[in-house]
Amino acid sequence: MNEVILNIYLIINNGIVEAFRAVAYEIEGGDDNKIKFLKSKVEEDYSKSFLFDAPTNRRGKFMKYPKFAKLEKQGMQYQLFEEIFARFEVPQNPLICVTPVVDGKILN
Repeated sequence: MNEVILNIYLIINNGIVEAFRAVAYEIEGGDDNKIKFLKSKVEEDYSKSFLFDAPTNRRGKFMKYPKFAKLEKQGMQYQLFEEIFARFEVPQNPLICVTPVVDGKILN
């Protein structure tokens, strides 16, 4: 059965999460193979990924990376990706690979 999986990039500049980028695939197979597939595409996918706005606070300021990391530790980062999930019409709890891009450098 095919499943929609995503490569998501956190665009971090000077410690601030300024944007997200994402690419979706629809493939079948086990989760381990899907994760290997996504990781193998990280460098290639970045240039063709779709750009999404990162969340801002009431004052229009972007989130600092440590705050994102805290949400991630609590498993709450998925809430920040709702626009991405809606755009690619993924089911609840999709398989994703999140890659930081820090000051223009992709970190694998």
